[in-house]
Amino acid sequence: MGLRREYVRLLSTKVAEELVQQEMIEVPEDLNLAEQLFQVMDAEITLEDRLNDEVRTLLNQYSDQMRQSGASYQEMFKLIKNKLVKERKLVL
Repeated sequence: MGLRREYVRLLSTKVAEELVQQEMIEVPEDLNLAEQLFQVMDAEITLEDRLNDEVRTLLNQYSDQMRQSGASYQEMFKLIKNKLVKERKLVL
């Protein structure tokens, strides 16, 4: 994903500030809302990167068989990624 972590942290801080300022939520004093938002946003943003890494690992395990059958790495990557997205009901 193209968003840098610093930007995501800044965005989560701004969202937390606006939610509190607009009195849309009440936050307990011991809760760091900005950090909680950052953790959730960062996990969502890096989801596709983690999925891509998993697909690469799977394809590396079957690289010899793919070479023998003449399967295209790019086509197999897309196929497996789409299958995992569908199976796990992910939204990228």
